[in-house]
Amino acid sequence: MKKRVTGIGGLFFKTNNPTDTKDWYKKHLGFNTDDWGCTFWWKDQKGKDCSTQWSPFAKDTDYYEPSKKDFMFNYRVENLEDLLKVLKEEGVTIVGEMQTYDYGKFGWILDNDGNKIELWEPIDAAFQ
Repeated sequence: MKKRVTGIGGLFFKTNNPTDTKDWYKKHLGFNTDDWGCTFWWKDQKGKDCSTQWSPFAKDTDYYEPSKKDFMFNYRVENLEDLLKVLKEEGVTIVGEMQTYDYGKFGWILDNDGNKIELWEPIDAAFQ
């Protein structure tokens, strides 16, 4: 099996006012924000363009459920379909069904503390 996690795909957290939070980070820390937050670009060991997303969510979002935490990590992975099969065999809780978009495939699991983790097999070129 290929490498499982290849990097951090995103940092998602709840806030009382996502717009104010994005504006604060733009003004004080220079984040290049848009409707979704901020995309950070970097290159992997092979020189391929990769992205990491920073996104504040509304306090009442249900996107992180069943986790009750105010954050969710997104990890970049290779071959999500195979990884989800292996994780299920290892007894990891899979949340929902894998979803596919023009920017990649997504799957969700729960870690040992009940935190929802988003797994993303990215297509970074879709953002450029």
